Amino acid sequence: MVSENYTHLLMDAAVRYNLSAFSTAASPNVSHEDDQQTEMIVSTIVAIFFGLIGITGLLGNALVVLVVLSNPQMRSTTNLLIINLAIADLLFVVFCIPFTATDYVLPSWPYGELWCKIVQYLIVVTAHASIYTLVLMSLDRFLAVVHPIASMVIRTEKNTVLAITILWVLIITTGLPVSFAHGINVLLF
Repeated sequence: MVSENYTHLLMDAAVRYNLSAFSTAASPNVSHEDDQQTEMIVSTIVAIFFGLIGITGLLGNALVVLVVLSNPQMRSTTNLLIINLAIADLLFVVFCIPFTATDYVLPSWPYGELWCKIVQYLIVVTAHASIYTLVLMSLDRFLAVVHPIASMVIRTEKNTVLAITILWVLIITTGLPVSFAHGINVLLF
């Protein structure tokens, strides 16, 4: 995020050294039309990739949740953690990918200040939920392999649900400062 004073300093430096916002050192003779065409190609490629990632992530994670929840025989500590990971990834796919793609494609954020804060917050929350669910899965597998008999008392569905709940509460609360740190800044070039 760039402050208004910093923007004026950049503009003054650009005028002083005859720099254009679109020129590069590698290709100083690139026209504005070429820059626009390159931006349009990059925007299209970004949109396609984000779309593919979003559709694949949505279908794959939704199938994981449906298969494990629909089959009661699959309810184990590991599968509960897998469902949690799939839910975190689904939240990321639904609430983060479309808006991040839009941010890359459009020249400015069209959704307003509040949604900017929410999206940035959800990016952090869902990423941390995925990461720490993988940590819990690693701990679960460690206990199952290294201490298979002794860990049976600890590795219960009830304890797994409790660990997942504590995980989400911690992530949701510790991620709150992210929403206060983000906002929309307008660059004046």
